[in-house]
Amino acid sequence: MLKRIKWKRVLFAFIWLISLGGLVTLMSFISIRKSELKCSDLKVIIPGTTSFIDREEINRMVFESSGKLIGKPLNNINVQLVETVLKRNPYIRQAKVYIDMDGVVHLEIEQREPVLRIINFTNQDFYVDKDGFKIPYSSSYTPHVLVANGFIMESFNGSVDSLKTTVAKDLYKTASYMERDTLWKEQIEQMYVNEQKEIVLIPRVGDHRIVLGNADSLEVRLNNLLIFYKKAIPAVGWDAYKTINIKYTNQIVCEKNIRDSTNLAPVTTDSSSRDTTKY
Repeated sequence: MLKRIKWKRVLFAFIWLISLGGLVTLMSFISIRKSELKCSDLKVIIPGTTSFIDREEINRMVFESSGKLIGKPLNNINVQLVETVLKRNPYIRQAKVYIDMDGVVHLEIEQREPVLRIINFTNQDFYVDKDGFKIPYSSSYTPHVLVANGFIMESFNGSVDSLKTTVAKDLYKTASYMERDTLWKEQIEQMYVNEQKEIVLIPRVGDHRIVLGNADSLEVRLNNLLIFYKKAIPAVGWDAYKTINIKYTNQIVCEKNIRDSTNLAPVTTDSSSRDTTKY
């Protein structure tokens, strides 16, 4: 007895064979066209305002790795090689290279975005990008980011690398937070690490230093400082305190800024010059 023909399966197989044949034909056409076409133009796209690298530098890297692309047959252009070369640059976070049907080679470049500049204990100078990676200092471009110096033992070997020390990671965490907050981005202009490995914030407004300590509970402690600025500073003035210590999450300890022009010896601060305020 003959089995009943399953026409749905036959139809599906027929459609699949036609589609496969069409795909093979299309790929053959593209391959033939690619072998005939030559690179007609090179378009470099670098979005954003960061300017560690420009079109001229990109063109130089491409030329050194692959020669002159314009006028070169498309099947002789190694897109993967070009991408690899571009990604080796420490200022490039991501690179995408592709060729369109008109023979135009597109290079889409994403630069690394610095959030912090570190000058360590041995005067090594480098940046930390938004992903927490160390990148080299640039003499051709100076981004407007927080600068940290002092007793920072984080070293840099010149290559893109992650942060190793706790202090450097806390500096990065603090700088990233302030980069997202317009108020603190405008108020804090520098960070200093003292001998006790505490982070000290240096504000633009006010003759005082803010002892942050580390980056734990950062939002809570900076919110406490903001409340202190709003409630206490209007009454005493921006220059009333020498230090404002916010390293504790439940209180702010202030040291008064005592000035005596007749006393040239170092001022010794006693308990009467300290204010302890809880917020």
